[in-house]
Amino acid sequence: MNNGSFELQCPIPISDYPAVTLGHGGGGRLTQMLIERMFLRAFANPALETRHDGAVLNIGGERMALSTDSYVIKPLFFPGGDIGSLAVHGTVNDLAMCGAQSLGLSVGFILEEGLPMQDLWRIVQSIQQAAAAVGVPVVTGDTKVVDRGKGDGVFINTTGVGLIPAGIRVAPQFARPGDVVLISGAIAVHGIAIMSVREGLEFETTLESDSAALHELVAALLDASGSQVHVLRDPTRGGLASALNEIAAQARVGIRLEELRIPIAEEVRGACEILGLDPLYVANEGKCLAIVAREAADAALAALRAHPLGREAAIIGEVVTDHPGKVFLRSRIGGMRVVDMISGEQLPRIC
Repeated sequence: MNNGSFELQCPIPISDYPAVTLGHGGGGRLTQMLIERMFLRAFANPALETRHDGAVLNIGGERMALSTDSYVIKPLFFPGGDIGSLAVHGTVNDLAMCGAQSLGLSVGFILEEGLPMQDLWRIVQSIQQAAAAVGVPVVTGDTKVVDRGKGDGVFINTTGVGLIPAGIRVAPQFARPGDVVLISGAIAVHGIAIMSVREGLEFETTLESDSAALHELVAALLDASGSQVHVLRDPTRGGLASALNEIAAQARVGIRLEELRIPIAEEVRGACEILGLDPLYVANEGKCLAIVAREAADAALAALRAHPLGREAAIIGEVVTDHPGKVFLRSRIGGMRVVDMISGEQLPRIC
């Protein structure tokens, strides 16, 4: 402290980016840099360092999960959902990826001056309906209003708390060689549904977001395979590729994917080609990525496919000892390529 002003104890840790870019919110390499060099350094503690979809806390002998997320999607209403239902689904899913059953949600609204009350009421009703469908109450919240032109309609923050059943321990660092990688359905649907609205793309059928609450799907998976489920993750920002890169880095293992096994709808594949996007990096909002012990793979796959949200589930790869921290993909023609963490932002304001 000098003459009433605060002096920094150390230099700002991201010197090669003097200002925040859209890429810092894209779920890829720049996001990881921001987390590792700034947030983890400032807030370091054991719960945070696991870098799970939520924090796992021991409270009174019970294991609880706590997760928070903010939603800034554009447009606010889209085929298959809206910012309200998305906010509920996203936080419920983050808790589910910790193995937790949701107990309660908080909802924070940042409203822009001029937002039509009709739109706000539609969003509030959507939140209520999504929460009721999950069976989780909205127990607290907050409201702020910002000047016209400063909020883009509405931003929403949701925080959730859940209870983790005894015997369930899932975390990114638990992936181990020999494990099998599964996905609960076709990827990249949410991101392409949003982009189709923005870009005016038309398909033979309406392409809707896959936004959905995955708590029952995950519960069925855990009932079938229990402690043999090692990792759960919902591949949202940055898509399947970013989620797997994070897991590979944290567990210090390699992951090998088979392109032919990854389910992608033809409309989504075609839209990605038109837009110049790789579906592996496009956001999902209703898909579960699971890494399970090889001996539990068949039971896990059957459990996923038995649920309406997992009918297209597939085994898409395996965890290996080779190239630790890296993800590789065997292409349709048999070649191998690195699936790296995306550097920038493919799809801004996607969730």
